Amino acid sequence: MNAPAANPVSPLGEVIERLSALHPAKIDLSLDRMHGVLERLGHPERKLPPVIHVAGTNGKGSTIAYLRAMLEAAGYRVHTFTSPYLVRINECFRLGRAGGGVLVSDAELKAALERCEAANAGAPLTVFEGKTAAAFCLFADNPADVLLLEVGLGGRLDSTNVIEKPLASVITPVSMDHMEFLGNTLASIAGEKAGIIKRGVPVVCAEQADESMDVIEAQAQRMRAPLFAAGQQWHVGVERGRLVYQDDRGLMDLAAPKLFGRHQFDNAGLAIATLRATDAFRISNAAFEAGILGAEWPARMQRLSSGRLIEMAPAGAEIWLDGGHNAEGGRVAAAALGDLEERVPRQLVIIAGMMGSKDAGGFLANFAGQTRHIIAVPIPDADNAMPPDRLADAARQLGMRVELADGVEAALRSLSRLAYETPPRILITGSLYLAGPVLALNGTPPA
Repeated sequence: MNAPAANPVSPLGEVIERLSALHPAKIDLSLDRMHGVLERLGHPERKLPPVIHVAGTNGKGSTIAYLRAMLEAAGYRVHTFTSPYLVRINECFRLGRAGGGVLVSDAELKAALERCEAANAGAPLTVFEGKTAAAFCLFADNPADVLLLEVGLGGRLDSTNVIEKPLASVITPVSMDHMEFLGNTLASIAGEKAGIIKRGVPVVCAEQADESMDVIEAQAQRMRAPLFAAGQQWHVGVERGRLVYQDDRGLMDLAAPKLFGRHQFDNAGLAIATLRATDAFRISNAAFEAGILGAEWPARMQRLSSGRLIEMAPAGAEIWLDGGHNAEGGRVAAAALGDLEERVPRQLVIIAGMMGSKDAGGFLANFAGQTRHIIAVPIPDADNAMPPDRLADAARQLGMRVELADGVEAALRSLSRLAYETPPRILITGSLYLAGPVLALNGTPPA
């Protein structure tokens, strides 16, 4: 999870630091602590607006961004709870308002966290559990039409999985990540993700590897939960550069997503399928298209078109930012870069920083055919970040030319001293914990 606070001396930072001190000695995935604090809070999780619960390995945040944009375009008030944040913890909590949601204020969030702190009375509690309990208090106290709730880790024992009867359970693509907690096979990881499936509640599922799909189908059958799976009950594709979606209710020909990459068509399709799997909302084709065009999700193949970092890079260079951090995340980023290369060829340079628990070789292998130039950097102020020399070793084993830099700014300055026939394309990637400081450095944090 994120560092405790961007500004630890602020009143909000102080309460987060106090909650951090309650963290158990080791990660102990369990719902017992969550049930206890929620009981002492008067069960705010039972007073929420209808919930769409989203689990998976990759694409959760983007899918929620599409859901929110589509629902807001249709006039609904939408709460969202997402993680991790990039620059400010407030990004995790968006309160639904008429005309569009707003990030929670420091004062509101501090009050909610202190309320949870008092109810918890010093018992062991993870920061994420405290955040989740605070989110439920905020969302229960503020009326809205729907809550989009993102799982933090896994699903079955995640602190969000205390919701007894959501409107829909959504599972984005499952891949290998967090194996130390979720198991080292796709089947075991899928089993944890499928733990959010509730009896009789529709399950909307992205396209999966067979090993994952078998587990999800079996769990849906056990829970008698109607399953709406990509490639079976619904289909999404690209035709003439547009998004084409089809299910048993008909076909929609919609604009391409503004978020970049072929995988964003799949994420948008999953959002459409989710909203069509429940009768709770009336969404017109115009609202679906407005959501596809209006969804924003920073640090997911985001082009930095202005800011301080642009000025440090070689003149005319493209800078892209992506928080991908596992093999599948690298695959979709590499595919997006391949599309860019077909349109406008440029030399690619990757500036990468990763967390110590990640598979650097599996991630970087996706780019081996696209670049031989890697700059390994540290992630500032991040516990358990991967040392740049270890990341460099993984790149060298793939035959890549690699150098070290003290940070992203130093890496960009080093590139600006090189001679290029055409300005390069630069991808800054490897971790959301790197992406957040990059946006802050650039002066373009999430609004």
